[in-house]
Amino acid sequence: MANQDQIVRNYEVAKERYAEIGVDTEEALKKLQDMKISVHCWQGDDVKGFLNPNGELTGGIMATGNYPGAARTPEQLRQDLEKAYSLIPGKHKLNLHSIYLDTDEKVDLNEIEPKHFTAWVDWAKEQGLGLDFNPTFFSHPMYKDGFTLASPDKEVRDFWVEHGKRTRKIAEYFGKEIGQTSINNFWIPDGFKDNPVDTLAPRQRLMEALDEIFAEQLNEDFTQEAVESKLFGIGAEAYTVGSHEFYMGYGISRNKLVCLDAGHFHPTEVISNKLSALSLFSKGILLHVSRPVRWDSDHVVIMDDELQAIAREIVRNNLLERTNIGLDFFDATINRIAAWVIGTRNTQKALLRALLEPTAFLKQKELEGDFTTRLAYTEELKDFPFGDVWNYFCVKNNVPVGFDWFKEVQHYEKEILLNRA
Repeated sequence: MANQDQIVRNYEVAKERYAEIGVDTEEALKKLQDMKISVHCWQGDDVKGFLNPNGELTGGIMATGNYPGAARTPEQLRQDLEKAYSLIPGKHKLNLHSIYLDTDEKVDLNEIEPKHFTAWVDWAKEQGLGLDFNPTFFSHPMYKDGFTLASPDKEVRDFWVEHGKRTRKIAEYFGKEIGQTSINNFWIPDGFKDNPVDTLAPRQRLMEALDEIFAEQLNEDFTQEAVESKLFGIGAEAYTVGSHEFYMGYGISRNKLVCLDAGHFHPTEVISNKLSALSLFSKGILLHVSRPVRWDSDHVVIMDDELQAIAREIVRNNLLERTNIGLDFFDATINRIAAWVIGTRNTQKALLRALLEPTAFLKQKELEGDFTTRLAYTEELKDFPFGDVWNYFCVKNNVPVGFDWFKEVQHYEKEILLNRA
């Protein structure tokens, strides 16, 4: 059990050390407190959802592993989420996919309504959480021959257009009820396994379908839409309709948020390098923070170089107000609650490290051509006691410090997860 008095003493020492280089740790902690991470629901049940929980995952989605205790009902998923949020400092958001509806009514994706998600809204209000949303363009019989909105079959397109329209109304309902803007993110898996002849027509169909979905103007205080690209996927290795170039053009021209997923680009390509350029032209940015291992494998976020680079780009370029930060990973080989906690806390830690830089000072030295000072400071900062500031942040938020959170997860697994059928 962490010694809180010692944590406070360590923080005071760290505070003084950061002050020597012009960094106000209290201001950094205040900014971190206000940052909401959109935690993805699908880590808790391996992307099964509750529309057809025994159905096969399709559309490039694959969750590997059979760790015990996966949530199989909305009640179990909310129970697990409550445990995870209790171990994460701050108040955040939950990101729901359409297949996570909570209703006894037999309903398909082109029939869903706000009433099918009222239990989630009631729960979010109780927990003090915001709600984001996503249409589900996968794991459904109407995902045909690798296509949804870009399908050459009008019946298929019409089904998915209707689904997209209904998700907008649900996201609007979330925003109205909870009082926080609900980000509704559109990603589709459409593409070809092998080289197509016509690369233009599918993109024309996708553009027209999206335009039809977004035709009705909604109050952006309640909901905003994002569009998400992907380089390739399982079954769409050769060609993806919704490429980065397509969605960057669509998002900018249609005044939508552009979503960058850390795993949706070439294995040697990173999204941190894209943030400053995209910020000049886009309405705003949605991040799906993930960890690709050779491909879009959605591993749990760790404190690696790219996570820290993403955080630095957001903070250094004053993009906090224009960037929505969400998580997107799912690992069925480990404790699912631990995955949520590790990924979210690491994202917060990376943001804190960026907030603890003397950014204005470093920018000035760079402008003056003093690259020696820039290098010296950025390297020495790696040894600064950021961990003591983080531990203090956890204490202030009444969440466990260090390994204490893991002990709670182990106890929860023994008492709850291992006793699930």
